[in-house]
Amino acid sequence: MALPTNGRVVIDTTAGEIEIELWSKETPKTCRNFIALALEGYYDGVIFHRIVPGFLVQTGDKTGTGGGGESFYGEPFEDEIHPRLRYAHRGLVAMANNGTKNSNDSQFFITLDRADELHGKHTLFGRVIGDTVYNVMKIGEMEIGENERPVYPPKIKSIRIVDNPFPDIIPRITAAEKRAQQRAREAGQREREEAERRRGAKKDVKLLSFGEEQDDETEPVAFKKKNIARPDLVDNPNATGISMPESLLGHPKKSNEPPRERASEKEPSKGAEKDIKKIRETHAKEKASGSDARRTEIEQMESEIRRLTRKREGGEDSDEEAARKKTKPTKSYLEEELAKYSKGRGLQKKGKGKKDEGDVLAALNSFRGLLQSNANLEMEDVVEEGDRVDGSGGGTVPGGEDPGIEVDDDRGFIGHALHFPKDDGEETRKAERDYEVIDPRQRGARAREEERERKRTAMKGKNGRGRR
Repeated sequence: MALPTNGRVVIDTTAGEIEIELWSKETPKTCRNFIALALEGYYDGVIFHRIVPGFLVQTGDKTGTGGGGESFYGEPFEDEIHPRLRYAHRGLVAMANNGTKNSNDSQFFITLDRADELHGKHTLFGRVIGDTVYNVMKIGEMEIGENERPVYPPKIKSIRIVDNPFPDIIPRITAAEKRAQQRAREAGQREREEAERRRGAKKDVKLLSFGEEQDDETEPVAFKKKNIARPDLVDNPNATGISMPESLLGHPKKSNEPPRERASEKEPSKGAEKDIKKIRETHAKEKASGSDARRTEIEQMESEIRRLTRKREGGEDSDEEAARKKTKPTKSYLEEELAKYSKGRGLQKKGKGKKDEGDVLAALNSFRGLLQSNANLEMEDVVEEGDRVDGSGGGTVPGGEDPGIEVDDDRGFIGHALHFPKDDGEETRKAERDYEVIDPRQRGARAREEERERKRTAMKGKNGRGRR
């Protein structure tokens, strides 16, 4: 008989919902601790940190290590062992401790099978009901790593109180308030990170900016221009750069000197521009000559490869022959195929290991003639035997010649005919005599018929005695 229960909760996990029935009458202190922590949202986000296949799954540690946890009372509380509550099947919910008595806090476990060894050691305060026990079994089948820790641990999303057996519980903080505080902390953290990112960011002058954004940036951004450095184009490779004239760097600064002196300053700038043009032209020429030399080298390598390939295949060794062959008009694939069948359908060029249709027909005609000649020889033999029987003869051939020894010309197989004796039914009759077919149904029918005949005879005997 099941115990009367008062209390029901639903644990929403990443593996599905787990509905638990609480035994608050038998274990009031343990159930009160579990309900209070659930109301405060203590179990929200807690993982299943331990899975023992075929035994239990454990959770309730806020740190996720298995060494943490706290009770609603502020200190570990005592065990509540009930004699009628036993670990007889799977889906039972009990408190976990640190290995000693009266050390319960927030951790609990759910059994996956019968566990008689846990009797009297852990407080049993509820059981999983309905089909949600299969979600517990699904958690128990997950992949685990070292120290019985799951590789991808499932997590408790929230706990919903369906039936609260302790309406007098006043939580220190509700789950909704706790979630609101968590969201506020996360929002504040994001704002601080965004402010730090903006403070450390540099202004991008390439982007379109507005007046408000320009006021936010108090520090001016200084840009440094780098000198043009091409050590491969100057006489001194150790030089680090080429000084740019003021005309290329920007607008010349205002000077209080007379106009004659400023005009004299412009002359060296024109000479510098000419030097830059000469350098650029020299660089372009060198680049073009380098590309031409590279192209020539590639062509030479390709021609060498072609020559070696032709030499290995046994062909010509000169590029002139190859060029001459290229100039010859080549036939298309269609023309080559038409040329093959131009002399006759199915005829091909005779080559090694190939026979055309004419050879096949000649062989067939030869074999046919051999058969015909063999038939004529047999007819002649039959006629000669008849002549010998009809003649007077002794054992000699007319003319006094000896018939000689018979020579096997190995052609008798051609005129051989295969004959089988005709079946006159003797084999069939023999099989019927030797083999008797026994049908059990006929045997049973015969036995029943004999039994009926025996009873009929017995009845007739009784009737005869009665008449006397």
